[in-house]
Amino acid sequence: MAALKQNVEEIRSRVIQGEFGVKNVHTTDFPGNYPGYDDTWDMQKFRKNFRVDIVHLDESSIEFDMVGIDAAIANAFRRILIAEVPTMAIEKVFIYNNTSIIQDEVLAHRLGLIPIKADPRLFEYRNTGEESSEEEGSEIDTIKLQLKVKCTRNPRASKDSSDPRELYLNHMVYSRDIKWVPIGNQADVFADSKISPVHDNILIDQLRPGQELDIVMHCVKGNGKDHAKFSPVCTASYRLLPEITILEPVEGERAERLKRCFSRGVIDLEDVNGKKVAKVVNSRLDTCSREVLRHSDLKNVVKLGRVRDHFIFTVESTGILSPDVLVTEAISVLMTKCQRFLTELDSADME
Repeated sequence: MAALKQNVEEIRSRVIQGEFGVKNVHTTDFPGNYPGYDDTWDMQKFRKNFRVDIVHLDESSIEFDMVGIDAAIANAFRRILIAEVPTMAIEKVFIYNNTSIIQDEVLAHRLGLIPIKADPRLFEYRNTGEESSEEEGSEIDTIKLQLKVKCTRNPRASKDSSDPRELYLNHMVYSRDIKWVPIGNQADVFADSKISPVHDNILIDQLRPGQELDIVMHCVKGNGKDHAKFSPVCTASYRLLPEITILEPVEGERAERLKRCFSRGVIDLEDVNGKKVAKVVNSRLDTCSREVLRHSDLKNVVKLGRVRDHFIFTVESTGILSPDVLVTEAISVLMTKCQRFLTELDSADME
């Protein structure tokens, strides 16, 4: 009976990686599915089990653990990070002069994908019903940028030189050449945080003497579900926490091979009575390659699994917002969605 209960617990809480497939991939802990288990929703139980642990945080990325939730919630959180946290991005490009080799539409596309350092929380969404004109937009919903560059010959260049960097001036157009043109009171509002491209070394175009660019751009607030240029993250992904269990002692040469089957730092060798014995040090570092299953004498001494409700999130920001701000904004969006759903339920009950 104890063995049966242990097996049921494994099915409920672990994803098992076998030699020919993956088992227990579906969530099964719903009410009434297992006799003797009370799987009804309980807020106190959820609060007790749920936690978020920040493992790593720097200016561009964050890694954190979200424990005690279902995969559906974790995936909803990931999708919100990618597609529903708003940012500011170049939406309209007014090209007054472009004599470079790049076509207007290609150049406009390249400009649109440059991340702009501007806090979207300080702006409103643009009204979609407005007429298209250069003058549209205001200080609360639009950022105006300008790119004006002309390539000329360098009069001080050596006659024998063939290097374009020495022969020409302004022949490489970078994102740092994009200048912010304040609208209304934006110069005062953003005095401490000047609006500019996140990175100043993004190559936009190459020019030769006589060629020039004269472009005005309008940035608006938008979401990644409308266009990828509005997505605030480079990557937002999660994986389940690996769990590696050694079922019997592995010694000597077998222990050495077992160690090489996993990522560095997962398995270590300890000295027990003069023998090298394999032990699991940090299963979190494992990439779950299942290399150990190729060895006939090792595949039955190790169990590979993943903890079903332990999600390791990795979020890398484009630089528009810091990664910790992105996470809090995604939580706000998720809470807003939940509140909207509850409101709809209440209105349906009233009808």
